[in-house]
Amino acid sequence: MTDAAKLKAKLCDMIDAMAPELIEVSHAIHAKPELAFHEHEAARILTAKLEEADMPVARAAYGLETAFASEFGPEGKPEVAILSEYDALPGIGHACGHNIIATTGLGASMALSRLNGELPGRVRYLGTPAEEMGGGKELMAREGAFEGVDAAMMVHPAGVDLITMPCICISEVAVTFHGRSAHASAMPHAGLNALDALITSYQTIAQLRQHINPTERIHGVIRKGGDAPNIVPDHTEALFYVRAANAEDLAPLKKRVEACFQAGAMASGCTADIKWAKADYLDLKTSMPLAKSYEENMTSLGREFFPLEKMPSGSSGSTDMGNVSHRVPSIHPMICSAPMHVVIHNPEFAVWAASDLGDKACIDGAKALAMTAIDYLTDEKMRTSAAEEFARSRDSSARSVAAAYNPEGEANLGGCGCC
Repeated sequence: MTDAAKLKAKLCDMIDAMAPELIEVSHAIHAKPELAFHEHEAARILTAKLEEADMPVARAAYGLETAFASEFGPEGKPEVAILSEYDALPGIGHACGHNIIATTGLGASMALSRLNGELPGRVRYLGTPAEEMGGGKELMAREGAFEGVDAAMMVHPAGVDLITMPCICISEVAVTFHGRSAHASAMPHAGLNALDALITSYQTIAQLRQHINPTERIHGVIRKGGDAPNIVPDHTEALFYVRAANAEDLAPLKKRVEACFQAGAMASGCTADIKWAKADYLDLKTSMPLAKSYEENMTSLGREFFPLEKMPSGSSGSTDMGNVSHRVPSIHPMICSAPMHVVIHNPEFAVWAASDLGDKACIDGAKALAMTAIDYLTDEKMRTSAAEEFARSRDSSARSVAAAYNPEGEANLGGCGCC
């Protein structure tokens, strides 16, 4: 048995011993779902576990109140970042299974820290808030969260095991139309109808959908349409998502969507206040050397992977892990936590996220992340291969990261970025 294999066996034994504790953490986070930037209880639970394990903890890390960081291992060695997410969805709780993501990252990091002098490199465990909205990882990255990191990894729940998540870019945009109120029956001519502006924009975007690429998506909701039928609405609001395969395609599509909002305003005589999110979510660039290692480690635990080529066409989501992947070699595989027919962002998935199948994903996911970290830290050939693959697209990644930043944007528009 190689040194790496011995370390992997030891890690798996430690995670098995921690299993009841880890599942308790998963269920505690699941029981109290918290929205992006407000994950105070989840952050408290996770950081308390780190302190109990005598691991260093930095709270409110990298500029976000509910973020945290723990770094350990010998200086000057290769460094791997392991990430946890823990925000929930409005109305349907942990229907994306972030309680599982939180627990897999925690379990892997705690086990690696217990290797002490045997740990062959350095680990940075990051608690990353606001994946569902706000782009927490991008905001943390701008504050240096991934500086000095050589690779990054996390695992996401799903209805199947996949070596990666099909991902495209997304940008959030909130639009507010301002008109002039008037009595809708007695003096409609005195009003400027902000609802007309919104509906015209919505219909214009619906027409635009016929003439965009198959990899592009536009969808939105009306958040405020008016107060009463007999009052000409003077204030309406909507939230839209604009998605494209990459940052280069996203930029012109955003301009076309903005033109639809302006058209609605012009047609109705209203004004449009258009606010894009502070950061776009980028497409995911999977590091195949890391992904293959993860696949082998998961297979050793008895899991079987669903072939990517059999995934339904167009079944792509978005995640701010994509932004990380444009900075360092990264993986974002999917772990089966529910039956195949149960889709994420559905209330039924929230039930499965705290089921026996979800609990098994917590333990298997922690083991696979820890073992993949060991592979990366001990295998110089693998590190070189990952670095060379990443370097081949570094220029385009730098452009994408730059394009993802909207300097006049809002940090949190209340949207939902994942999947």
